[in-house]
Amino acid sequence: MFMFSRSICCAKLNQLSTFETLFSNLKLRPYATPLIGPLQTCESRIYREKAEYANVNWDELGFALTKTDYMYVMNFTEEEQKFFNGTLTRFGNIEMCPSSGILNYGQGLFEGLKAYRKEDEGILLFRPQENALRMKMGADRMCMPSPTVDQFIDAVKKTVLANKRWVPPYGRGSLYVRPLLMATGRNLGVKPSSDYTFLVYASPVGNYHKGDLNLMVEDNVHRAIPGGTGGIKAVTNYSPVYKPLTEAKAKGFSDLLFLDALTGSNIEEGSACNIFILKGNVISTPTTHGTILPGITRTSIMEIASDFGYQVEERAILIKEVFDAEEVFCTGTAMVVKSVASITYQGKRIGYKLGAETLAQKLHATLTGIQTGLIEDKLGWTMLID
Repeated sequence: MFMFSRSICCAKLNQLSTFETLFSNLKLRPYATPLIGPLQTCESRIYREKAEYANVNWDELGFALTKTDYMYVMNFTEEEQKFFNGTLTRFGNIEMCPSSGILNYGQGLFEGLKAYRKEDEGILLFRPQENALRMKMGADRMCMPSPTVDQFIDAVKKTVLANKRWVPPYGRGSLYVRPLLMATGRNLGVKPSSDYTFLVYASPVGNYHKGDLNLMVEDNVHRAIPGGTGGIKAVTNYSPVYKPLTEAKAKGFSDLLFLDALTGSNIEEGSACNIFILKGNVISTPTTHGTILPGITRTSIMEIASDFGYQVEERAILIKEVFDAEEVFCTGTAMVVKSVASITYQGKRIGYKLGAETLAQKLHATLTGIQTGLIEDKLGWTMLID
């Protein structure tokens, strides 16, 4: 990055004119923006090159794929028994054996995290080490090797920096980063693969849900069962809910709220988000006991809410309790934090408080403030990479 800095110290400020003349012959790029700090006995100016942006209408971004420039690929082979020689390559299609484990048996995982643009156009990642650890937990469950935490973070950093012109301007979206772990070895029988591919790609995104969030309780189809893979980001967790989700959206709902498979009376989560209810000073969310994904946004919101003075609890929540809640909101990497406008269960609909005065909005403002560098990160959650 082109950087120009100068520091002039002098006893009298009027002596600065001599130095200004000296520097006037230097040609600075017209888009260099001075970041001026406090002026005491010296004047310091640091010039950061204005970011180059892709030709995108940032205000029209939704949550859909926009092809970017590069992706990162790293392989694990039976011979090497480790991930090695990760490289950046142009974003595009990949070749795969028809008998690969990911295609035949769904042996695969994915993660999701975001890169945010700061006001000064630097770039922040939010808690990438937590995504790396969650992928490792999922890989253990799926009998797969996983990249180390350092390999994971390095791959994410390189992918973001290679695509940094696709990171939206401050306050106008984020760069969604999708790490994939796939069984790519030839495998006709039902057994773990011998070879694996770790791939990271990215896409600029806007809001996941742009309108009100209206949920319908799904009491016939279950997202996860005890002893299954609901607590990890297995690729096979998501497509089984497409049918009821499509039917719900056709009726005008935004998403589904799933119930537990054992009793059918406790709420669990949405198709891609965790859920919270507020009653008085108590915030409750379902316990992650193997059927609910331990969301990184979920954990972060629990910590922020505790700092706000709320009592935060993880427990079994009966579906009937949501009808007495003052507020309901959902969290997730894609969704961030969003108030639930209504929940419909067996024909009964209940609406909830919305607007700027809701707890959900305050939590959203605090979390996104930390993620974009607007609010001081006292918890060490963000990672500056530019």
